[in-house]
Amino acid sequence: MDFISQTDRENIAEAIRRVELTTDGELVTVITQRSDEYVYIPLLWATLIALAVPGLLLILQHEWALTHSYTIQFVTFVLLAGVFRWVPLTMKLIPRHIKRQRAHRVAMEQFFLQNLHRTKSASGVLLFVSVAEHYVEIIADKGINDIVPDGCWHNIVSDFTARVQKGDVGKGFLQAIEACGVILTEHYPKSDGNMNELPNHLVEL
Repeated sequence: MDFISQTDRENIAEAIRRVELTTDGELVTVITQRSDEYVYIPLLWATLIALAVPGLLLILQHEWALTHSYTIQFVTFVLLAGVFRWVPLTMKLIPRHIKRQRAHRVAMEQFFLQNLHRTKSASGVLLFVSVAEHYVEIIADKGINDIVPDGCWHNIVSDFTARVQKGDVGKGFLQAIEACGVILTEHYPKSDGNMNELPNHLVEL
């Protein structure tokens, strides 16, 4: 992924290692370029515009255009269907609540796929980023949620989201990991014999 350098990957893994020296919490970081292909909405827009073509041609009353209205309509659909698949434009066509729903769904899937729900003391914490949606979510397992106050992750998510919007994903991860570490160390400090159960490297989808 071109928005994450090899240096960023190494720094993220090292930051997680340092945090887990001071807490029983298990941090896992996951990033994806986008959480869905969003196929149907760009096609829907292309279809709606193409359906409006005959009406526009009737208004223009151009004889050649009216004769070839089906061809013009078909070409319009094909061209727009292709143009609307350009990712930056696609993301502008998708309603915000749909982008959030899709990204949240992937975050929840990754929480279980990365085995964050299977740590010995229910201490898994997922730091999830979906870049195209500018979406950041922190999901903590029961052992953490029972101890850490509600809403404590909000500022971390807000600050990280702002970093993602600016394209500074690597630094955003490092700041978020450090901030999570402060909270986890305070409310879920390291206990004797606690072992590292999950990988520290950045998971890239």
